[in-house]
Amino acid sequence: MNRVIGLVALVCAFSACGGGDSSTSVLTTPSTLVTESFTGTVAVGATDFHAFSAAAGAVNVTLTAAGPPATIYMGIGIGTPSASACALLTNGSVAAPAGLTAQLSGTISAGTYCVSVFDIGNQTTPVTYAVTVTHY
Repeated sequence: MNRVIGLVALVCAFSACGGGDSSTSVLTTPSTLVTESFTGTVAVGATDFHAFSAAAGAVNVTLTAAGPPATIYMGIGIGTPSASACALLTNGSVAAPAGLTAQLSGTISAGTYCVSVFDIGNQTTPVTYAVTVTHY
């Protein structure tokens, strides 16, 4: 019986039961942070990309590995898939070596996006890479 009374009290608290206030409270569940990892190979002068869907919120892109050589700077970008390409967002790319911290960070609207890894003109052989994208 105490459980029923407690449940009724909880329901009344969230639905303005018996009060003069007609406003309602809406409880929202925070989005879950998602981590996606992608791997691939970028040929000399080429681009490789992977699509993902995200809710509105923060996004971080980290090139976690690239080589040979392990110190090579690669282009990393975020954009929207367009036919067979990744159309990069304005200010949505950087050139950086692989590392442990995000090379790109920002806020996006809900939708379908792509992460792109590309040759910035310094490759002499194909480069294998790993990239991580965290988003909501």
